[in-house]
Amino acid sequence: MMGMALVALDSTIVSTAVPQIVGDLGGFAVFSWLFSGYLLASTVTLPVYGKLSDTFGRKPVLVAGVIVFLAGSLLCATAWDMTSLIAFRIVQGLGGGALQGTVQTIAADLYPLRERPRIQARLSTVWAVSAVAGPSVGGLLARYADWRWIFLINLPVGLLALWLVVRHLHEPDRTGAGSPDPEGGAARRAVRVDWPGALAVFAAGSALLIALVQGGVAWPWLSPPSLALLGAGTLLVAVTVVVERRAAEPILPGWVWRRRPIAAVNLALGALGLLMIAPTVFLPTYAQSVLGLGPTAAGFVLSVMTLSWPVSAALSNRVYRRIGFRDTAIIGISAAALVLAAFPLLPHPGAAWQPALLMLLLGAALGLFQLPLIVGVQATVGWAERGTATASILFYRQIGQCVGAAVFGAVANAVITDRLGPAGDLDSVARSLADPAALTAGSADALRRAVDTAVDHVYAGAAVAAVLALLVLVFLAPRRFPVIAEATEPSAEAPSAARRAE
Repeated sequence: MMGMALVALDSTIVSTAVPQIVGDLGGFAVFSWLFSGYLLASTVTLPVYGKLSDTFGRKPVLVAGVIVFLAGSLLCATAWDMTSLIAFRIVQGLGGGALQGTVQTIAADLYPLRERPRIQARLSTVWAVSAVAGPSVGGLLARYADWRWIFLINLPVGLLALWLVVRHLHEPDRTGAGSPDPEGGAARRAVRVDWPGALAVFAAGSALLIALVQGGVAWPWLSPPSLALLGAGTLLVAVTVVVERRAAEPILPGWVWRRRPIAAVNLALGALGLLMIAPTVFLPTYAQSVLGLGPTAAGFVLSVMTLSWPVSAALSNRVYRRIGFRDTAIIGISAAALVLAAFPLLPHPGAAWQPALLMLLLGAALGLFQLPLIVGVQATVGWAERGTATASILFYRQIGQCVGAAVFGAVANAVITDRLGPAGDLDSVARSLADPAALTAGSADALRRAVDTAVDHVYAGAAVAAVLALLVLVFLAPRRFPVIAEATEPSAEAPSAARRAE
């Protein structure tokens, strides 16, 4: 939980200090890379860290992740311009990728199937607390101290996490020649790391994510930079496939897509990343621009989702132990689709409690959707595959977020341009509404209605993404996940003690 707090706090605490950072260092035109660079580094390294944790164990990967993250934080506090700060944020992201996947994998290693929802809910609570406390702490530090403290505050948290992990996390030696297989099989051969595959995954992911993040923002979608990056990314994906097929221990093994439960969950959580862009990116803009709320109140409208999510996740085992992982997730994503589809029906301008209520319901629905799928996949693989499987589903969820940001950003800007003409886009409209005194009443109302319509279209698109996830679960996911029975725990999905047949 302390290790997860590093990632969770960092994702919320930095955004509130952006004005102070830009005022001190400059670089307003590229400040979005403070977030894009971090996301890029943490996403493309997820599969690499997953495979490394299966090869060398979870503890060394987690310890290395914390150290790299803290080194990045310290470097960020010493940045002298925006370019250096962005570079150091990428270093942070390299550590953050190790933390995200490895913590989830350790939870599955340490706790039997019956207890995992409770433990995962505690990890989700870290995100909920961070969503509420992060913006406030970041604002206070930026206002009364210095923005550099938002990075230095990571040091005591990270050092405590590091001490706890080194002192108290004990795992048997499961690597190396002659080591017994943790699932009872024959001795494992000496480990080999697929470094060419890791480099290929990193290069392909970087090219495609940069194209998605910057397309339509830094340059038009059909401009030479976008086309060059998309072309290079596609070529590098082909190279990655060739490299991974020849590798003895690939970073992205083929079984991730050959096994129906994992392939279906990859696609379903990719759709989850897609739909999550609506509340996390566009709801705060809607709350401030349309409802007229301040940043703190707008953050609260979003944060109620993070309050219901862990509660629902903690209770999900009572459902999936009765009806199975897939059917529980189907109930959750069906409810989420209805909630997202209800958002465009809200009145204009409406009251703040209305979107807040929808977000509360959305968090409850997604808690029933995501956690059973993660636990279900982890239960179908042994120790030697669990890190790779967990990193895979988190990787595709992150990819979904990048695709969602690009797609829904284009949708929102297209709607606003249609309403206001070529001079209008979401960013310029939001900046105009931040200073309503400079606008006439008619102009302000027209801008608010344009933002309202744009966000309605985004939520409608998010509902479509939820329906796509539902279709994936109905038609691709097996009705019963082939769970590996645990010696101390009856299987939630397969009562027999037989192992899953490969």
